[in-house]
Amino acid sequence: MRTYHFMRIIKRGALVHFWQRHPDAQASLESWYAVVRQANWKTPVELKQVYRTADSVGRRTVFNVAGNKYRLIARVNYQTQRVFVLYLLTHAEYDKGAWKQ
Repeated sequence: MRTYHFMRIIKRGALVHFWQRHPDAQASLESWYAVVRQANWKTPVELKQVYRTADSVGRRTVFNVAGNKYRLIARVNYQTQRVFVLYLLTHAEYDKGAWKQ
């Protein structure tokens, strides 16, 4: 029998803090959290089957939130099944590129 290990999301509080400032992001972030929490991705290809618009930028993955109005930047560790929320940004903040440093 195969044991499944689901993704553990680090910094869920960052999601809550962000949607308190941007209430229109709440539904998308809650949905993202629910989907990712149940995921068992082993590769970026498997992640892209669920989130087709997610982009890999170096070791980070960029997710579109709320119809591309916001960006969630995370590091996905497929071996340990952990997703580290690094940044939640408006599209304008994302475009400035400071998160790439």
